[in-house]
Amino acid sequence: MGLNRRDFLKVSGLGAVSFSVSGCMEGLGSSPSGRVARRPNVLIIHVDQHRADCIGAYGNADVKTPFIDSLAADGVRFENSFCPYPVCTPSRYSLLSGMYVHDHGGWSNRCGLSPEIATFPRILRTAGYQTKAVGKMHFTPTYLDVGFDEMVLSEQDGPGRWDDDYHRYLMKKGLVDRNDLEDQRREYRENAPDEYRKTFGALVSNLAEADHATTWIGDRAVETVEDWRAGGGQLLMVGFIKPHHPFDPPAPWDKMYDPPALTILPGWRKESFAHDTAYSRGYFNNTSLTQGSLRRVMAYYYATISQIDFHVGRLVKTLKDKGLYDDTLIVYTADHGEYMGRHHLLLKGNYMYDPLAKVPLIIKWPHSKSAGRVSGRLVNNIDLAPTICRATGCAPAETMQGYDLAVGAGGHEIIFSESGGYSQVMARTHKHKLILAGPKNANLFFDLEKDPLEMNNLYDDPKYKDIVGELEEKLSAWRHKGPMPKLLTDGPLIKADNVPPADLSHRPAIIEYYEKKMRRLQGK
Repeated sequence: MGLNRRDFLKVSGLGAVSFSVSGCMEGLGSSPSGRVARRPNVLIIHVDQHRADCIGAYGNADVKTPFIDSLAADGVRFENSFCPYPVCTPSRYSLLSGMYVHDHGGWSNRCGLSPEIATFPRILRTAGYQTKAVGKMHFTPTYLDVGFDEMVLSEQDGPGRWDDDYHRYLMKKGLVDRNDLEDQRREYRENAPDEYRKTFGALVSNLAEADHATTWIGDRAVETVEDWRAGGGQLLMVGFIKPHHPFDPPAPWDKMYDPPALTILPGWRKESFAHDTAYSRGYFNNTSLTQGSLRRVMAYYYATISQIDFHVGRLVKTLKDKGLYDDTLIVYTADHGEYMGRHHLLLKGNYMYDPLAKVPLIIKWPHSKSAGRVSGRLVNNIDLAPTICRATGCAPAETMQGYDLAVGAGGHEIIFSESGGYSQVMARTHKHKLILAGPKNANLFFDLEKDPLEMNNLYDDPKYKDIVGELEEKLSAWRHKGPMPKLLTDGPLIKADNVPPADLSHRPAIIEYYEKKMRRLQGK
């Protein structure tokens, strides 16, 4: 099922754009029930690599996100929300557990989470909630039991794609997600066409919209909410792969934005800073990045966001049609941001500048409590676990280090984040930011009031000696001590019919299928 095309275009203000969407229903209506649920439902919409200011409600006049904007109008939009670690899996484990990465120990994209660590899905499941995950979770092993009764997965990076439901779906249809394989798997990226590198991964998907991962995830999420019963007690976490690279919206979404008409986001430079290049040369060769090529990337990036927004609208409409919208806590956030041109950088993997460390956070409370409010508090995604627990009447685990965001005051005076296996750490206040990344000449300090785009490194400026020293002391007290913990790579799996065998005996056949498809497509 889907939204009616006319209604999406009307709401998004894109009446001149012509594109079709698989499946149709009438436009977004509202049917508030006025009924108080015994236990609120919880819907978490978790996306990947979404720069916070790339949403209409956050002030971006180019990107069209009418349904996310409507959530913000019905809830609270947090202007200073940060991730604890700008890498997929570590950030996700922190969101689930309410713990910093150096405390839960999952600092790699190829690691598990100890079953002894409390998570909000586990707490809600124990309290009687039906708990389900749909889409990208990025766990190791793929169907790791972190508290979800059911997991219907669409993975992207790593071996999870050989286990998940989505890639089995593609296999049954004789399809292959070529763009994604060439972007995510080294063995295929080496033979990717020149256009892939020239466009920085901004290509039209080789899949039809009906088979694209965003549609597949949206369809399964809507189907889940359609089955929700009255009375509350349901948790659904929806993990969209996009807008993570490759920037490959399916046709006709790729025609939604005109690159020359887009405004370059704040912080663009004609070339990277020497300290950025020294830290990491990036996933692509950023030296060839121009404003023209960046606008193309932005157009495709925005298209993937608008496609997600469309499915957010479908989920909201389904809740309203069932009379459950008022009784549902809805969270929209991301695991980390995206440079998208800041300092001549793309993607992630460099210093924790704000476009990478900041994430969107919108919370629509049950019965629209605090509707339309904008919060300037410093918040962290570790705050979501205790917030969700409290909102559902559950006590947060003692190990959960965040704050309840339903409480209007208090919270973090300093945002702490870490990256690079704890080799880079950040302390950020409203006014200042300190990043420590090894030798002294790799450390950065910014006066954010005078320099919000983080252009002028003042680490060695004697005027800021006291402030730098104070933040260094705070970081020293907070940061990880000792050697990095050994990564867990196993753990208990959920028990469900769609979970492949633990001995991985299914993998050779599916890997062989994709290898044959890719050899044919790449002319090998």
